[in-house]
Amino acid sequence: MEHYYSEKQKSSLKLKKINHRIKGINFEFYTSSGVFSKNKIDKGTLILAENMIIDKDSDVLDIGCGIGILGIAAAKLFSAHVIMSDVNQRAVMLSKKNIKLSNIKASIFQGNLYEPIKQDDFDVILANPPQTAGKEICFALIEQSKDHLKTDGNLQLVARHNKGGKSLSGKMQEVFGNVKVIAKKSGYSVYLSEKIN
Repeated sequence: MEHYYSEKQKSSLKLKKINHRIKGINFEFYTSSGVFSKNKIDKGTLILAENMIIDKDSDVLDIGCGIGILGIAAAKLFSAHVIMSDVNQRAVMLSKKNIKLSNIKASIFQGNLYEPIKQDDFDVILANPPQTAGKEICFALIEQSKDHLKTDGNLQLVARHNKGGKSLSGKMQEVFGNVKVIAKKSGYSVYLSEKIN
């Protein structure tokens, strides 16, 4: 069974372009079969992209980046210094194409969660966690995020509140000692936890 969170994809590569306005700016992305939400930007990603809180020139990690929507939006909208990663080789290849397409600078790595990430002083980590991959992976994404944030850095994560989001926000509270909702729409919530120490 092929999943978007599998390392290698067996389905044939069928490139197509999708576009969407985020914060009033038009974005264009290559997509294909074998990646998350291949036909359009999914609601969760879009709600996080519209509501993420990032200071200009911040260091940002888009973890489990898919085709690179959040990282590319952060680079374009906030002049962020962006690193992206995904376990899915096809997603990484498409992210590289989308970085060029959007004419932004960003680094992209292939690997499981934080394995390929050497930096440990991000201002912001963005995540639309792969809930269908299971709670264990989503919890690991939250737990390990703290080691990659600078003090006062934060994790911003989107999920459907009544479909797993409640337990993810609970894990964020457990790991960071704080969590707040910065946006709510269509059943999705964007949660933010700050690394205080």
